[in-house]
Amino acid sequence: MKEYDYVIIGGGTAGLVLLYKAIDKGKKIALIDKGLIGGTCANTGCVPSKMLIYPADVVTAVHHATKLGINAEIISIDFNAIMRRMRDYVAENRKNMEDGIKDIKGVDYFRDEGHFVEDYTLEVGRERIRGRQIFIASGSRGRIPPIKGLDTIDYLTNETLLGLTEKPESMIIIGGGYIAAEYGHFYAAMGTRVTIIQDNDRLLPNEEPEISDLLLHEFKKRMIVHTNMHAEEAQKDGGGCIIKGKDNKTGEMKSFAAQKVLVAVGRQSNADLLKVENTGIETDEKNYIRVSDHLETTKPDIWAFGDAIGRQMFTHAGDREAEIAWHNAVNIGKKKMDFSAVPHAVYTHPQIASIGLTEEQARKHHTILVGQAGYPDIVLGNAMEQDIGFAKAIVEKKSRKILGFHIVGPEAPILLQEVTNAMAKGGAVDDLLEGLHIFPSLSELIPEALGHLEQR
Repeated sequence: MKEYDYVIIGGGTAGLVLLYKAIDKGKKIALIDKGLIGGTCANTGCVPSKMLIYPADVVTAVHHATKLGINAEIISIDFNAIMRRMRDYVAENRKNMEDGIKDIKGVDYFRDEGHFVEDYTLEVGRERIRGRQIFIASGSRGRIPPIKGLDTIDYLTNETLLGLTEKPESMIIIGGGYIAAEYGHFYAAMGTRVTIIQDNDRLLPNEEPEISDLLLHEFKKRMIVHTNMHAEEAQKDGGGCIIKGKDNKTGEMKSFAAQKVLVAVGRQSNADLLKVENTGIETDEKNYIRVSDHLETTKPDIWAFGDAIGRQMFTHAGDREAEIAWHNAVNIGKKKMDFSAVPHAVYTHPQIASIGLTEEQARKHHTILVGQAGYPDIVLGNAMEQDIGFAKAIVEKKSRKILGFHIVGPEAPILLQEVTNAMAKGGAVDDLLEGLHIFPSLSELIPEALGHLEQR
């Protein structure tokens, strides 16, 4: 049996963050990952999807130009060129990461499946290895719902759709979360007839209701959207597919036909593949690994972070968790992960960015003030003919601490950053307003929303 000082399970971005910290210690390290180096984000998630979505944003900007008095026309869209550009970038990025690992001395890279067989011991391929300290960044995988007949059709996932070379003429997207919404935007912009079937009564149900409502309104201008519709059965239909759905409210059955079907109903933990119970690690009811505030599992000297724990399943959150887990593993003084100040963005049209609590969540434990301002309330918003979109601030009444902030509209992820920085330092409204905001600029939306705080 090979013995290691550090065993890192998962070669995604979070695992690599920890790996590069560990190599500075000059210890013996094992890295285990059968998949592509860089994990979901770099290969099948945020990186390739944003390489596709930016061209979709350009298309929608051209369509918007008529509101500004500009008559522009899109002559053609080279779908295959857009896909090829994405794949070339992903492949080059992955090669750079692989070359970087090859040059590291003292790291054994096991490109095979591994699982726990006993305390601190894993079986990887035909070998057994033991780690003094183990770091789990095993990630997640797409969840496939139990839809009758789904296994009889050639459905797409967020991974397999990246291999398409021809634009589908029509597509059914099952799901209404981040992945479904972003790819709905992309394919609609490419000219595909998109139909979204969402089981929930809202798109992006974790966002503020006003944001979900606005997105639904805008999506219905470009695609067909059915909320409260449960996909029950899939069938082949010549060269395409049929999805039969049941209305959750009326019980009415409907049939939807398309050339392609994309399944995007969420993610599930990979902890089951690791058999973590064999080393005494507990998981929750959704099979995500339980960790303390310091990201240590229920087994001493084993830490978990990233999608493996299911807390804030975003790359930037996982990378920060990796840093904290490493600090706590090698230092006496411990740090906690602050999950209250993790921002996220959804690259739909319009864009969405949020941080902290929703209004409903905040009301449960706080007396709050709520402030809201729309893009039409600021000069540059009017210059851009942005008649929709807004920012919403949620503030604790007594302390004036920002509890949550939510934006839907152009450059929402960029605008949210100053709020994120403020919340990381305590998040008082007056501290954020201390700095001048350029006039005219979209950044005025932030103080504008904070200037309308009121108790509701």
